[in-house]
Amino acid sequence: MSQQQISLPAKLINGGIAGIVGVTCVFPIDLAKTRLQNQRQGQQVYKSMMDCLIKTVRSEGYFGMYRGAAVNLTLVTPEKAIKLAANDFFRHHLSKDGKGQTVFKEMLAGCGAGMCQVVITTPMEMLKIQLQDAGRLAAQQQKPVMMSPTKLVATNTMLSRSYNSGTVVSAPRAVSATQIAKDLLRTQGIQGLYRGLGATLIRDVPFSIVYFPLFANLNRLGKPSPEGSSPFYWAFLSGCVAGSTAAVAVNPCDVVKTRLQSLNKGSSEEAYNGVVDCVSKIMQKEGPSAFLKGAGCRALVIAPLFGIAQVMYFAGIGEYILDNSPLNLLLA
Repeated sequence: MSQQQISLPAKLINGGIAGIVGVTCVFPIDLAKTRLQNQRQGQQVYKSMMDCLIKTVRSEGYFGMYRGAAVNLTLVTPEKAIKLAANDFFRHHLSKDGKGQTVFKEMLAGCGAGMCQVVITTPMEMLKIQLQDAGRLAAQQQKPVMMSPTKLVATNTMLSRSYNSGTVVSAPRAVSATQIAKDLLRTQGIQGLYRGLGATLIRDVPFSIVYFPLFANLNRLGKPSPEGSSPFYWAFLSGCVAGSTAAVAVNPCDVVKTRLQSLNKGSSEEAYNGVVDCVSKIMQKEGPSAFLKGAGCRALVIAPLFGIAQVMYFAGIGEYILDNSPLNLLLA
């Protein structure tokens, strides 16, 4: 790769397609992860990932598992495209000295990619989490847990609360990602959408530092020769192993990020004033094990997501689309 000119448009297309395919496949598990991470001791609505998904389907219907998917599908294309393309860009420039890639250089490239992607990741996660967690908050107020779809629509108005005061405003309307974004911009400005930026950086930068070097070295093991390419199944498996490993490694940071970005709190759920305050309160009230909430779900989300991403990437789908685009065919 160090000797090749990077085709940035192709990399952006590869990352975008991979993100859309991957998110569509694993979004319900991501929803379960968010709800499990936001649960406090003594207020558990869900016992496990499967319990969460079953109760979600029963109370909200099949499409309840895809709450927040629209905003994720909209923004995952630029997010994954930036992440993968930035890593390629930094790897390319860090290997210009002719000495090849070292693990340290691969970690630097991953660090740069993680820092670039948060521009899109932070507002995407901010909006997605509000929609994903609405069902948990509604279920927490309804005993037993199961509730009718009409009640769910009514309790979705919890998302209409004042983001500053923390009090619930009873308004009989469901809230979309667009409405949440407008409310945040009106009340808090652009920084409202970037709430939890520090926690997102703390999660995504270490993730990329672990993921990209690990993937590169695992994928290298599947190459028949130093100049050859690994089979697609090896790229998929390498992406899965590297992704799940990095996901579990940074799961404590993901728990902190999820808690900080959740605008709406259930009964007796306290707010946090920054990363340090959040970590301190979780340790005091829930113990170290709370930082591993949703770790299994996150591994199941990230593994196929990045496995699919790497297959798309190495298959050169973007290059094929560009080479066969009408403009290229006319110029040929």
